[in-house]
Amino acid sequence: MNRTASWPLLLYSYLITEMLAPFFASFVVMNAIFFLVKLIPFLNFSLELSIGAGDFIRLLSYTFPNMFLYTMPMAAMIGVTIAFSRLSSDAEILALKAGGISAYQIVPPVLIVALAITMLTAYFSVRLIPISETAMRQLTYQLMKEKIDKGIREYQFTEALGDLVVHVGRIDKESGAWKNVWVSDMRGVDNPTITMAATGSMVSDLNKMNVTIVLNDGSLNRPGQPDAQIIHFKEYVINIPLKPPAMGESVDRGTLTMPELIEKAKEYGWDTQRARVMLIEYHKRLVLPVGCLFLTILGLPFGLQAGPGRKAIGVPLGLAVFIGYYIFFTLGKMLARDSTLPVVPCMWAANVFFLLLALFFIQRVTNELPLLPEAVSRFFGKFFRLIALPFMALIRFGRRLFGHGQATPMVVEKTGLAVRGDPKSKIFHFPGCDQYHLPKCTMEFQSAEIARQSGYHPCLFCRALARGAAPPSTHSPSGGQP
Repeated sequence: MNRTASWPLLLYSYLITEMLAPFFASFVVMNAIFFLVKLIPFLNFSLELSIGAGDFIRLLSYTFPNMFLYTMPMAAMIGVTIAFSRLSSDAEILALKAGGISAYQIVPPVLIVALAITMLTAYFSVRLIPISETAMRQLTYQLMKEKIDKGIREYQFTEALGDLVVHVGRIDKESGAWKNVWVSDMRGVDNPTITMAATGSMVSDLNKMNVTIVLNDGSLNRPGQPDAQIIHFKEYVINIPLKPPAMGESVDRGTLTMPELIEKAKEYGWDTQRARVMLIEYHKRLVLPVGCLFLTILGLPFGLQAGPGRKAIGVPLGLAVFIGYYIFFTLGKMLARDSTLPVVPCMWAANVFFLLLALFFIQRVTNELPLLPEAVSRFFGKFFRLIALPFMALIRFGRRLFGHGQATPMVVEKTGLAVRGDPKSKIFHFPGCDQYHLPKCTMEFQSAEIARQSGYHPCLFCRALARGAAPPSTHSPSGGQP
């Protein structure tokens, strides 16, 4: 009874519901964006092959497992961040703390949601991606092969093979063999290579996604060259690769299961480049789902940054961290592929870093501390303000150039607005500055002039604000010290 009572199931179910609602909404939006990006190449492919609506929908559905591998972690992080941002803004988190519920008791429902989404992402990554890649490969090959078969008719020129134009005099209905064959090959040349043969046939290979035209007893002519000549042959082979849309060199390893990837790596030799490619694919299918767990947990401290009277910065901060994770992951993947470093540390470095980051942020927010220590926050504040200064100067120059320079000079100074300052750094902020509401700004002055007389000076943004470079409503940087 005591063990059951120690688990606030009503609270957990409420928090899980609050997280799942924005998760599903974000999941739909993210997939819609990815779907629109994927739609154009598939439309071109379907129009080229004149495929029906059913096959088109099947082709698109095979891209979903790969798509979910990226959209589910993003949607999970945004869902958790939005949920706790709303709870913090509505003072529900404050009410929970007043009721004796610590921040650590809020972590378990986040872990439950994160683990559930991670397991689902892992299932898509490990199980469904190879199945979908294989199914797309087979369906695409079948559609392209059908187009070729339908395009080749007796006494007709066919362009179903792209830059290859084929004319067949006669087709044997029983064996499918060709007679009196003429082929024009424009692949990679300005003048076509003309090939004529007495007989020929077409052989397909699904495993290699390749169609082969075999010509017998003929001649080959390459006109338009200084050494042009006619070559007679007994057998001449033309290979035509067939590739699905949006699939490149990864099509082979994408269709392999996890045990097959390890077997291929053993077959190639652990120290070879081809083995490293297989191992990278193997670890990628594990790294991204585990990364989903850490990114989802990071949504908790980001969401708790909101509150009554404070701006909700969790969502843009989460998006920035999400992009940073995939940049870090891509760099590790490139190192694993192009260097001699071990594959495992390179592929898992991003996850280790973001695990430590998640633990650090959770420890900070549970102890009622800001995400970053003051020294680190001050450093980043200076860095971003230095980046913003040229843009602010450009805005000020533009306002003066177009005759608006005197529209709002010293707008804040003349209004006599109350300012707040930090007694340690002797820096004050106007109400339009994000630093205005920080707890460290304990000194309040009736005007900027009084603050200046007391030995205080404005931050860089407030200094530009006082000069009329930007009105208070346009403040976007995080503010801070010069």
